[in-house]
Amino acid sequence: MTEEIISKFDYNAPVILTYFFICFIILMIDKLCRGKFSKTFFTTYKNDSLLNPLTYFKLISHSLGHADWDHLYSNFIKILLIGPLIEEKYGSINLLIALVLTSLIIGIVNKFLGKGGILGASGVAYMLILLSSFVNMENGKIPITLTLIILFFVVDEVIKLFRRKKDGVSHLGHITGSLCGIVLGVLSMNGFTFV
Repeated sequence: MTEEIISKFDYNAPVILTYFFICFIILMIDKLCRGKFSKTFFTTYKNDSLLNPLTYFKLISHSLGHADWDHLYSNFIKILLIGPLIEEKYGSINLLIALVLTSLIIGIVNKFLGKGGILGASGVAYMLILLSSFVNMENGKIPITLTLIILFFVVDEVIKLFRRKKDGVSHLGHITGSLCGIVLGVLSMNGFTFV
């Protein structure tokens, strides 16, 4: 009976689902360590020393750590909605490379232009949101949905970036993730894939 129930479930988006479960496990470990686990291994800081090998790991790993359940939830509600579509369209390996590359670019941009630490998958979520707008693009026409997403998501993040009010959100990471999504979308329109 249990096997029959389990066999009804499909691990339909292996990269997206594995990404979620890794982030969930890291959050649980972080809670047991009272927040020190994510701060040590999954938060990249502007002032991290380039002489420390852990700095280079954290340039990518920051997208795996989350401050709390609400942080994880708000990122993955978007990723779990959009990610399977992207994974089906571009393939698991291409999506995995896009996730790692986007995380690295966000980490590097934060290192040199950011004001503090960064952790979480929100930049990756923004990349997926923008990339999803390119899925049904045909004949070089620009979908109105892409234009609206850029207006609603990217312009809003640029405005928030230049506000003086600190809200603990990396708007620079969101903008960088969005730009990665646009670049990857344009490249995919021209037939580019990683593999």
